[in-house]
This record gives sequence, C-alpha cells and structure tokens, in this order.
Amino acid sequence: MAETFEGPELTLPDDFPKTLFQGLLDAESGHGGSTRIVEDADFGAMSYRELIRAALALARHLSQITERGEHVGVFLPTGVPAAIVFFALQAGGRVPAFFNYGQDAKTVAGACETAGVKRVISSRTFVKAGDLQDTEDALAEHAGIVHLEDLKDATGILDKAYGAAGEALPALVPDPADPEDVAVILFTSGTTGAPKGVALSHANILANIAQCRQHIEFEPDWVFFSPLPVFHSLGLTGGMLLPILTGRRTVLHPNPLERKTIIERLHETGANVLVATDAFARLYAREAGEGELDTLKYLVLGGEPVHDKTRELWDEHSPAVLIEGYGLSETAPVVALNRPDANRPDSVGTLVPGMEAKLEEVEGVSEGRELHVRGPNLMIGYLDPDDPGRIVAYEKDWFDTGDLASVDEDGFITITGRVKRFAEIGGEMISLDRVERAARDLWSEANHAAMAVEREEGETIVLVSDAEEAGREAFSGYVSEHDLDKRLVPGRVVRVNSTPMTPTGSPDYPRIRDIVREEAEGEPTT
Repeated sequence: MAETFEGPELTLPDDFPKTLFQGLLDAESGHGGSTRIVEDADFGAMSYRELIRAALALARHLSQITERGEHVGVFLPTGVPAAIVFFALQAGGRVPAFFNYGQDAKTVAGACETAGVKRVISSRTFVKAGDLQDTEDALAEHAGIVHLEDLKDATGILDKAYGAAGEALPALVPDPADPEDVAVILFTSGTTGAPKGVALSHANILANIAQCRQHIEFEPDWVFFSPLPVFHSLGLTGGMLLPILTGRRTVLHPNPLERKTIIERLHETGANVLVATDAFARLYAREAGEGELDTLKYLVLGGEPVHDKTRELWDEHSPAVLIEGYGLSETAPVVALNRPDANRPDSVGTLVPGMEAKLEEVEGVSEGRELHVRGPNLMIGYLDPDDPGRIVAYEKDWFDTGDLASVDEDGFITITGRVKRFAEIGGEMISLDRVERAARDLWSEANHAAMAVEREEGETIVLVSDAEEAGREAFSGYVSEHDLDKRLVPGRVVRVNSTPMTPTGSPDYPRIRDIVREEAEGEPTT
C-alpha cells in the first residue's frame, strides 16, 4: 500500500508568478542597482545595474539573429558570461538550452538536435582550454556557432545605449515571455539511458526558490560560492539564480576540479555558503590547510549521496554545517533539504514547502520504496526525441523519480538506491549502490562504479575502481569482516587508472559501461 506525506503549505509572494527577467529587475529594485551580485575570478564583480545593462545589450543583438521562443544552445562554463547570456536570453523571450560539455561529442550533438537548436552560444577561449573543439564541431553540424568573443564587437554603441535605457526604465523593457512559458532546457545525465531534455518554466524555478527560502531562513550577509556547471540544475538554480534573485552575492567558478584555486577564492571572497557535490567537497577538504575553510558557515550538497568520509573530513577541516538535500532536474531541482536547526546525517532532510510525496512498493526490492513527487516546481515536460524542439507536456498526477527511499516518523527522507540500479544475484535483488558504498568505505581515497552485466549463467556485478589495491579478494574480506551480504561481492573487479566521472563528480556510467564491455573478454578476474 502506498504511503503519502507532504511538506508544509507553501506561501508564494504576492507577485508570483512572474518571469525570471522580471525577477532580476525586482531584485535590483529591492536591493539597489549598485549592489555587487555576481562575480568570478576572470571578470570580477558585477552589480545588478551592470548585469542588467550587459544582458539587455546582448539581448538586443541576439534578437537580430534569433526569434522569440527559440531554443538557443549554451555551451559555456560557470561564470559571469554565463549569467549575462542567461539573462540576455530571458530578456528577449528566448529559451537557453544548456549542453553538458562533459559528455562525448555525439551525445552533445544529439541533445542539440533534440532541442531543435539553430544557434549555439560558445566561447573560443573555453573550447580551447577544455579541449572541446571536437564537440563544438559536432554542434556546428546542427546549428550556427556564435562566439562570445565576436559579440564584444557586435554589441556596439546602439546596443549599449539600449541597455542603459532599459536599465533606467525597466517598465519599458520588452519581456515577451509568460511566467508559464518554458524558461530553460536542461538535460539529464543519462545514467540509465539517453539524456532527456527537461523543460522548466519561469514559475517552476521561482516556485523552487520560494520553497527553499521558506524552508531555510536566508541571512542577508550570505555569500554563495558555486563551482558547479550551470548545465546542472543545482548549479543553475542553487548556485546562480537563487542568490542573484534574492539579493545574495554569488561567486562563480568555472572548474570544480581546481581545488587549490577554489580554496583560495573561498577565503578571498569571504564566501560562507558553498554549493557543491559530495565528490568535490571531499576534494576541497583534503586540499585545505588549517583555517582555510573557516569562513564557511554552510556546505550545501546535492546531486549524489553524501558519504561518511566526507562528513568526517569536513568535521576536521571546517566549522561549516553540512546540509544535504535531494532533487532532480525535473523539479528545478530541490525536493527535500535538511535545515541548520533540523539536520540529520544520512538523510536528505524533509520535503520543502508545497511538495507532496508518495512511496510505493517495488516487487523484489526490500531496500526502500519507489519515490513519487509532485509540486509547483515540477517541470512542464520533456523534449520529444522524435520531433526536434517539441515539448511533450507531463500530464501524470505524480512524477516517478526512479529513486528508492524511506521516511521516518518526523518526515526525514533517506534515499536508499535507484530502481534500475540492481542486479539479480542468487535469486535476490542486490543494490549496485550498496556495492559502491562498500567500495568507498574500503578504499575511501578512490572512485568506484558498479555495473550489472548479463552473462549466460545470469547477471553478475562488475566493479570498476581506480584504487591501486582494488581486488575481489580484498572486497570479499571486507564484506566478511563487516558481516555484509556476501552477494555484494562483485564477480569481477576491473582496475583502471582513473574512473570516468562527470563534471559534477559522479560516476560517468555510459563511459564506464564501455570500459566494462571492452574488458569483458580476455582479462583475468582480480
């Protein structure tokens, strides 16, 4: 029997819904045009007035080469330019479609085609630095490439004048979008299949920001720091839009792997809220020297489960309170979140206001029940992979997250795995996430990924690991020592120099699947 539960009633602002660009204008009006609101190391800090002026100047130029409602590709790293481009597209009623530059060229080009994109905004500097020319070339087969470096000259004196006038007279700024229109297209990671194009409305994103603000009281002096890519829903909403639209300065950084630089920037900027994933949080804690993380008050983690080792490292290196949450691209993204005053380790917290959830049994699975959710932040729908650019409205009453979860008597949710991340071993369904957790506990300094592989005799588990000491015998010994289910022991352990990871620090399962396929024959079991 299904179990349903819900978060507190959501109180939306009186002016809800509105568009994201109107939200930016209102934030400028409420917090002051000269207030520094977004910065990065290369471009420095921008005030609301400067951000709006730059966005309007760029919007003026983009209006000459794109149409209202058009899906415009964005192939840029996290930073001030990405913020300007995002709000420029919003100002003109265009829809940014963010591409995951961590995926292979074929996958990114496929996303471009599915979204019906005719123009892609890119950067020569970024493409060269990231060795992404093959990916940009693949995009160019489906769309025209517009480089930011060229737009510096193209946005001439008339565009700049338009931007200045628009900033001074916000009531006259053309804002042809409707709050219920599509505001952005994000692509899922494609963990268990091809990436899906998720269409979120202005109202979806602003509702999620309102949910977070009601769930946690934001201090006026909070300074956010986000190294997460803006194609990731947590990076876009949590790292960039939420702080900008609520008057909290945000510091953006383009490469989450630059651990030393990030630690220096955290200290330099006085950031006190770091938005990241578990994998990156571990990197920063291991790199940090004494006192280097002391400015942080809160570490907000999402996108993947938080491991015990991460909590231990941060307890040692920082006074920051670790706040774990749970979300999806389809929910803009936050569904549940711990709070500073109600924070339980190994839980993703309670539902944010306005969210409802339902747990349903899954046949053969005892580790949790399937989580379904609904709320004002639930997407408009998905892109139709067979009809480029067309959005198919999501009309079901509940959204099936594909995650397994449990909930306690106080409403705290624990995510226990993925419905599709199981292998049938000895007649029982064994969680691949549990296999990975055991590997992380055993070899905490390395990265691991478990896959189910079909063989003639049935399914077997293959563990891919970059731990030097990784091997089946050591894993089996750990399982026995800790009295774990012996069926967790993989049938095969494949050692690699570096386990493929996504730009957000989670296992890149499509690439790992290729490794397992290539290693399937002729290699000894370790």
